[in-house]
Amino acid sequence: MTTTVELTRFRVAPERTGELLAARPGMLAGFRTGRTGFLGARLVRLPGGEWLDIVEWRSPADLAASRAKGGDLPGIRAFFDLIDDLVSTEEGELT
Repeated sequence: MTTTVELTRFRVAPERTGELLAARPGMLAGFRTGRTGFLGARLVRLPGGEWLDIVEWRSPADLAASRAKGGDLPGIRAFFDLIDDLVSTEEGELT
């Protein structure tokens, strides 16, 4: 069995880092309850004010369905609203 991996790189203003980290549990809770196929996520702080969110999904279809929902739940929306700049998104397969 393979796992679909979503890699999202984004920027947040340094003064909002605390807010981002505080909003993270709510986002994860929203994914657990409102997203079929969500397996887990890791947030990586990169140099230069960038972040990398590594999210694992059961299938590409589950990832696509999640993307279609966007920030439909308050905890997810609160996290997304703190993102100042979306740098890149990629999808891959964990092997």
